[in-house]
Amino acid sequence: MVVKDENNLDDIIQDIIDDLVEMGQSVKISIDQCVISLKEQNISVADKVIVSKKEIDEKGNVIEDKCTRGMTLKVPPLQLRTLKGVLKMVIDLESIFKLAVEIALITKVTSHTPHIKPLVDIPRMSDQLQEMLDGSLDALKDQDVELARSTALKDNEIDALFDQIRRELITYMMEDPKKITNASHLTFVARYLERMGDHINNLCESVVYIVTGEKVDLN
Repeated sequence: MVVKDENNLDDIIQDIIDDLVEMGQSVKISIDQCVISLKEQNISVADKVIVSKKEIDEKGNVIEDKCTRGMTLKVPPLQLRTLKGVLKMVIDLESIFKLAVEIALITKVTSHTPHIKPLVDIPRMSDQLQEMLDGSLDALKDQDVELARSTALKDNEIDALFDQIRRELITYMMEDPKKITNASHLTFVARYLERMGDHINNLCESVVYIVTGEKVDLN
């Protein structure tokens, strides 16, 4: 077992990165569960996403406190970039989670009637987002700029899926006004997932900043 020195900046930063990856994995679970709850119209699963807010908030607060504590030490430029970048990544992870909660809430609203169509592309978006989130976290752990850039490029696939879903749902609404309510809810879900992709893109940009000091726009 490796004993970390709570006053050693390298140990502090490694501990912070470990915490951020753990938080990211919890957010990944929320992406998966919110879409499963919607697809299966399972209120119990939706509630699990909603009540996990306390856990996500606590993880974020712990990381922010550690970053603040690290900044009180004599911090070289590279470590300072890491602390600043991690703080920004916490905000993006929290934003992704909030969108997952919104989808869980839509599950609760729509659970009493069948969806207008089987959900196929929305779960595909979820799967892709989870892969992207894993990629962004791996890029942080490995300080891998190329992985961060290639992961961000996958947001184009998320945007394409969103456009496809939106066009399909508009067609349903035009053909049958009775389908407007459910189609509107599903459109919001697709939009929330598309926004998750933007936040994961931001995570990748933060990794590039941490490693190189370069502020890039990967969108």
